[in-house]
Amino acid sequence: MASAAALALSAGAESPDAAEGDDRYRLLSTVVVTGSSEAAQDVAGSVSFLTDADLSVQAQSDVLRILRAVPGVNIQEEDGYGLRPNIGLRGSGSDRSSRVALMEDGVPISPAPYASPSAYYFPTIARMSAIEVTKGPAAILYGPRTTGGAINMFSTPVPDDQQGYGQVMFGTNDRQRAHLWLGGKADAAAGWQLGGLVEVFTDETDGFKRLDNGGPTGFDADDLVVKLGAYKAGGAMPQSVELKYQTREETSNETYLGLTLDDFRADPYRRYDASTDDQFNGENELFQLTHRIDLSPDLSLTTIAYHHDFARNWYKLQGINSGGTGASGDVSISSVLADPVTYAAEYDLAVGTASLDNSIVYRANRRAYYSEGVQSVLNWKTAFGGIDHDLTIGARIHQDEEDRFQEEDAYRLDGGQLVLTAAGAAGSQANRISSGEALALFVQDKFTIGRLSVTGGARFEDYKLTREDYATSDPARAAGPSRVRELSDTVVVPGLSALYELSETTTLLAGVHRGFAIASPGTTDADVEESVNWEAGGRYSRGGFELEAIAYFNDYSNLLGTCTASSGGGCAVGDQFNGGDVDVQGLEVTASWDAGSALETDLSIPLSLVYTLTDAEFQTSFESDYEPWGNVAAGDELPYIADQQLTLSAGLETGRWGASLSGNYVSDARARAGQGSIPERERIEARWVADMAVWVDLTDRIRVRAKAENLFDEVYVASIDPAGLRPGKPFEFLMGVEVSF
Repeated sequence: MASAAALALSAGAESPDAAEGDDRYRLLSTVVVTGSSEAAQDVAGSVSFLTDADLSVQAQSDVLRILRAVPGVNIQEEDGYGLRPNIGLRGSGSDRSSRVALMEDGVPISPAPYASPSAYYFPTIARMSAIEVTKGPAAILYGPRTTGGAINMFSTPVPDDQQGYGQVMFGTNDRQRAHLWLGGKADAAAGWQLGGLVEVFTDETDGFKRLDNGGPTGFDADDLVVKLGAYKAGGAMPQSVELKYQTREETSNETYLGLTLDDFRADPYRRYDASTDDQFNGENELFQLTHRIDLSPDLSLTTIAYHHDFARNWYKLQGINSGGTGASGDVSISSVLADPVTYAAEYDLAVGTASLDNSIVYRANRRAYYSEGVQSVLNWKTAFGGIDHDLTIGARIHQDEEDRFQEEDAYRLDGGQLVLTAAGAAGSQANRISSGEALALFVQDKFTIGRLSVTGGARFEDYKLTREDYATSDPARAAGPSRVRELSDTVVVPGLSALYELSETTTLLAGVHRGFAIASPGTTDADVEESVNWEAGGRYSRGGFELEAIAYFNDYSNLLGTCTASSGGGCAVGDQFNGGDVDVQGLEVTASWDAGSALETDLSIPLSLVYTLTDAEFQTSFESDYEPWGNVAAGDELPYIADQQLTLSAGLETGRWGASLSGNYVSDARARAGQGSIPERERIEARWVADMAVWVDLTDRIRVRAKAENLFDEVYVASIDPAGLRPGKPFEFLMGVEVSF
């Protein structure tokens, strides 16, 4: 169901041209599965479309909170603000969202989706005007990963008229958010219009964690988007061309270091002094040129060229050496926090005991990425054989790269402050380049026979991955690579789905597609990931009530696990591991109803429910060096996947004010593969978390808004990896004003 999960309160200060439906995203309509919540109802598969009105209800800036309104989404929280979200779809695995095709305005947005898909960059969700989540066979239009599905985010479109919007909000922990955009179109010669949009977003906070020495734990992030375009809506062959530029800078005092179980119980928001200097610095720059031309009323062609650069350095605590010999013989922070008794001396150093020189080891996780390509999509609405067809054909040429250039420094911890005692040589810890080249082709045909609509398609991927390792003693890379590994493959990913209109109120759907995820560059032992994914369900709509229920079954012939810094210790970053046969099955239910219309009142009382049931189990036994799996027995449950998730929402709206209350339940999940009761040190406990928002319109253009996240200040473990227990965000209150003009 497109957006039944979100409350349909009016947005008040919506993105431009909200009433125009598909026309808002006409420039991209050829390259996306759907461009509106109404169109999602006609897709023969699971597609959720959250509109600007849906996103505005709670005015969220955390994508993980927003995606609670979509069934089948697996979430692993990390920092409490959604800066580096971990998102999975239908049990695909959530670590760094690497198993999901992430896009902004129809193009891949992960820093290097082929060579290194881990999403250490994620677009600022608070500036988006809509989100599309595709989990069924329709996901083959996106790729390269089709197992779980795809998430496409729509940035603010250029409005047809001169418009503007501004929002400022202030809150606890000195939270400060500001959002402003101005844009519009003006008539030019020969039926053309020239237009543009400038958008800025800034967000900062002191953070909710407390370092023992009082140091900073918050973040500061700033976005800029500029769009310039020429648009011709009438005459022969209407067309549009638009250039988009986007950049974001972020500095966050964030760490991987968590707490021991006992320390979490005593003070869940504490941070140890050894992580004082942990800081993430990232900057991205995106150029996107989009051209669409309607060659005829039934034939359109959209071409997008894009280039994305992202550079980051997460300087953070790596290990502890009580003997003072630096990186040689240091104990990983994951080992220290997992067993503070065995590593008592290292634990004492982590919490602030004065140490020897070279006892605290930091790593400069410095990486630079680029991703670029050109894709064209042709859409042809035609009829042959007495049947109406909606035919889509697309091609994409793509290349990307990750340049990993890292070193380690050693410190002494003295009086709660870190003192540098040994600086590592540049590139002495890791010095390598991973790159990917790919040609992707896809074709899809949707044809209708009476009440039956059938969609069939296939995606073709031909790719080559290369990893070049350079000597850590050769920072200039003058001697060339010491080792080169290549991986290439050609795959075909088919999909088939059907939608049948049983009656005016009820439709049935079913589909099957092949899931596929490529291996990492340099992988020698892991196979590609393959699965066969089935789904079936139906939609019911009558009056103000809407219901959708879809059951799915993903049959993995080989599930891949990828070692990242965020997944924990016990493996080398970049290595992949075979998980063998895995079955993931579940049920997704969404329902919405406006009780106000049924009660014949002037009030709008929107109610909604989103429920996800997930059962994900290994089907074979094996031993693995991948820490989240370890030694697996057949029947073990996959880590970080809750059996049940439920989001309940209720609202109240009049012409001038409104309120929304949303509660999210997540059942117990395990941090390590296993079955039966979950050991306390491996359990992500069940929790209820509620958010609430209220707003009042002072005039037609000015709205005052207040909101509370984690309304009842629920204390819970968000994650146990990679190093100790980390908390979810506690109660946060924000209040501000919105102006539309």
